[in-house]
Amino acid sequence: MENPITILKDNISELTKAQKNIADYILKNPSEVAFLTINQLATRVNTSTTTIMRLTSSIGYSGYSEFQKGLQQLLREQTAPQNRLTVNLQNVDQDDLWSHTIQHHLFHIQQTMERISKEQLHDVVQRITSSERIYCTNVRSGLPVGEYLTHGLNRSLGNCRLIWADVSDWVDEVVAMNANDVLIAISFPRYGVRIIDFIKAAKARGVQVIAITDSYSSPIVEYADCLLTCDSSSLAFHNSPIPAMVLADYLINAVAITKSEKTKERLNEINEILTTINYHVQNARQE
Repeated sequence: MENPITILKDNISELTKAQKNIADYILKNPSEVAFLTINQLATRVNTSTTTIMRLTSSIGYSGYSEFQKGLQQLLREQTAPQNRLTVNLQNVDQDDLWSHTIQHHLFHIQQTMERISKEQLHDVVQRITSSERIYCTNVRSGLPVGEYLTHGLNRSLGNCRLIWADVSDWVDEVVAMNANDVLIAISFPRYGVRIIDFIKAAKARGVQVIAITDSYSSPIVEYADCLLTCDSSSLAFHNSPIPAMVLADYLINAVAITKSEKTKERLNEINEILTTINYHVQNARQE
């Protein structure tokens, strides 16, 4: 499939003034447009859907849908692990990789703190602590965040469980969900289709959705009641969970402190059981 951005640039001189305005917006925001409906794009650019259709037709596409599929394919190729590694190898200082790695994560943790307001965090914690049941879901690179968050929230509240969106068992779970429940969805590039299917099914049952993802153009954003964004880039090929893990750690802390009495009660009961079954190492060797 040809690169739609290249095609747009090559034909921009032939476009009308209105079409050039649309093209300019697309070129500046390709990752956002890749997931906008034609009506949403028309609103963003203050134009008509007919003008957008004429634009895509004039550059050789059958319509907006075909052009958008080209954009989505381009994004998938750009975020493919092998392509990310190739780009990063051109910029990373391999002689000081340790320091570069630490600085990279510190920078993006700071960005996460600046990007998310205290009001947003308060809203999320309130939804979590007032919900009947909490479900965390993820695919692939979101797994460590989902597991950590599920374990921490469940220790305090006892009503949180992890469901892998890649496994079809969520179909059996979603039928029992309702508006009193919260679904925390964790998704990073290249954005799995299955987690979107799960979120859609949960939303249809009135479930509140808290999205943890990397950007406002992520495809799960349109289904989110609350959105928490954090960068997932790494110095190699993978999605890094570090900023999202810091965010998850905050949520665990905030819930435990907000529900401190319930948390203490549960921790005492859990500790009694662990002590009964001699779970922890006892009588460590002394010199």
